[in-house]
Amino acid sequence: MNDRPSETPAAVSTSGVELRYGATPILNGIDISLTRGKTLALLGPSGCGKTTLLRLVAGLLAPTAGSVSIAGRVVADAASGVFAPPESRNLGMVFQDYALWPHLTVDGNVSFPLEMRGVGKAARQERTMRALERVGLGAYANRRPSDLSGGQQQRVAIARAIVAEPQLILFDEPLSNLDRELRENMVGELAELIGTLGLTAIYVTHDHSEALTLADDVAVMRGGLIEQLASPDELIDRPATPEVADFLRLGGIAALEYRDGHWFFADSGVMMMPATNDQDGKPRILIPTGAIGAGEILPGRLAATVLRSQFRGDGHLATVSLVGAGHVELQVLSRAKLRAGDAVGLSIDPDQIRWFGNSVHLSKRENLEHV
Repeated sequence: MNDRPSETPAAVSTSGVELRYGATPILNGIDISLTRGKTLALLGPSGCGKTTLLRLVAGLLAPTAGSVSIAGRVVADAASGVFAPPESRNLGMVFQDYALWPHLTVDGNVSFPLEMRGVGKAARQERTMRALERVGLGAYANRRPSDLSGGQQQRVAIARAIVAEPQLILFDEPLSNLDRELRENMVGELAELIGTLGLTAIYVTHDHSEALTLADDVAVMRGGLIEQLASPDELIDRPATPEVADFLRLGGIAALEYRDGHWFFADSGVMMMPATNDQDGKPRILIPTGAIGAGEILPGRLAATVLRSQFRGDGHLATVSLVGAGHVELQVLSRAKLRAGDAVGLSIDPDQIRWFGNSVHLSKRENLEHV
């Protein structure tokens, strides 16, 4: 007899999910699994399929192939024709525009899902106030949404999403309509709220800083595929592809080629560093911003021209173009302001370079990991 406890089913999972409109593929073989109490961010540019995947989980779309399960229950399966409508999936949603009814009070907006489920007035009022208290808006029950700030309206939308105590909350770019300063403030606040409430959530965004702040795991999507699914720390330390590194703005991407015992930037005469042994092919590399130092043009440094510069809290982030390899753009962080057209000399720490598509030349960090 096997008395081992059975594994707890994933809060939500997909297996081989595809979606096509005619012959056009929108999603192609999506596999995810989210543990209860965790947050998964779907991150990527517009048109990558992240919102479509969210709608498949919500039951607003049906997959062309594959299946979707919530808490171990199959809610959509293309092969068998199983399809559970959104109202039977026990989930809540927070939309881009919050979808609050302006003619209803705050408590009227929050209680609406309970009213649709036939919950009695007394129980409805009790649960509504409990949800508002959980998001810190108990004193705002009788106000209209128009009386609230953008951040407070977002909290109302969250209260409405959790009032029926769903097993899963879906966030569809809920901060995208806020101005930049409020959005930056709300990211940390929303992350704290999700953690405090113990929510299981899928969070769609095109903003990598939101995803890395809010999520336990991040699925970076591109062209209807998941390019990499990993924790925020792993994404930053070990991006799986140049495309992931580039989308996360981790530094500059460049192609190299081996000639005469050295690595050169591809299609140029600019040497980057000596090679340890004979190599073939044209590997691509990530040169992280933190691996580059900028100063005067001196022997042993790469000459570059500043294209543009932007101030950020810890210095000036400049984009530079290598002299003799103008197709290569790198990002440099400098305490002094660098102006467009300035000439600078670059020094690169080779131990911080990440190599893609070249199994015999690993960065120092990877060498340590493979010992």
